[in-house]
Order: sequence, then structure tokens, then C-alpha cells
Amino acid sequence: MFTGLVSDVGTIVSIAGAGDLRRIAIRASYDPATIALGASIACSGPCLTAVAVEPAEGGCVFAVDAAAETLARTTVGRWAAGARINLERSLKIGDELGGHLVTGHVDGVAEIVERESVTAGAWGPSDRFTLRAPAGLARFIAEKGSVCLDGTSLTVNSVDGDVFSVLLIPHTLQVTTWGERRAGDGLNLEVDLIARYAARLTEARPGA
Repeated sequence: MFTGLVSDVGTIVSIAGAGDLRRIAIRASYDPATIALGASIACSGPCLTAVAVEPAEGGCVFAVDAAAETLARTTVGRWAAGARINLERSLKIGDELGGHLVTGHVDGVAEIVERESVTAGAWGPSDRFTLRAPAGLARFIAEKGSVCLDGTSLTVNSVDGDVFSVLLIPHTLQVTTWGERRAGDGLNLEVDLIARYAARLTEARPGA
């Protein structure tokens, strides 16, 4: 489990393999001694398993494998060497829950429709992103509810059909990959866990 609070921005070093299995090496600032083989790390949304780790200048390089389901449902299949991705280590008992509960199981890819600057303060601009959700996921997105986009926990500002918006403060734009995002980009979308199960229970109720 995760909270959607990005703890590092990693850089893809290499991608090996083709077809339904890719091995992706990622450079991060994490201490390699703290990453056990088999550890779960959220990589711009998807929860991926560390299959190798080695020390590197300034931190480590760890490798993850992405299989068919991940490649089909997320943006991982579009990644290339040099790309930057949001990283979050999995929760430990006693950690602060600062965002919302995130599983790292991506539901689909949302597309940025528009990016606009809404305020410019002493610490930089705040930007509003308008996105389009896949049709089958739009019903899980509610105004003032939570979504996870590229591994970042965000509050939904508005919803209109399959289009919704989120507001990014200067700090988030600076410490994640959101500062690089533009209209037309695809983002890994995980809908709120509670919304997903509430909808499923409603559907399963007799006469619903």
C-alpha cells in the first residue's frame, strides 16, 4: 500500500526486453541497503517489484519487471531511457497517512486536455490540469474526492462527464514530474479505493 506522496523522482537508465515482459532499470536517491529484493515500489503509479538493486553515485539503481497486464493498462510501455518517473516506497506500520490509500493497481490512462496557470505567488505558479478519464472509470471520480495520477495523490476540483480537473500547488510541480506534463500526455490513473468498492457493492445489491 501507498499514500500517493512522492518521495523521489527517478530516472530510467535502460529498458531491456520486448513483447509482454520488460526489465526497467531506474536510478534513484534511495539507500540501496534499504531496498530488499521483492520490495514494492510505486513507479509513477504502478506497484512494481524490485528484482535487482545495486549502489550508484547518489543512491542506487534498481530494476523492476513489467509484464503484459501492466504494459496494457498503464503508460509503462511508452517509457524510454532518460524519462523521469515519480517514486514512492511502500508503507510501513506507523507511517503517516498524508495522502489517501493507494494500491498501486492502475485502472487506466487519463489524458491531459488542458494545463493553465491559475495563480502566481511568491513560491511560483499553481496550475490547473483538466483531464479526460477512460469512459468506464469516470463514474468513480467525484468532486472533492481523491484520485492518484502518476503516483500522486490529488483532490478532484470539478467533474463534468468524463472530464475532471485537479490543482497542483508550486511544491508539487517542483518535486514531481508534474512540472513537465503538457496537454496530450497520458497519466496513470488509479481511482479511489472506497469509490471502487462502494460502486461494486451497489451493483451487487439485489434490485440495484
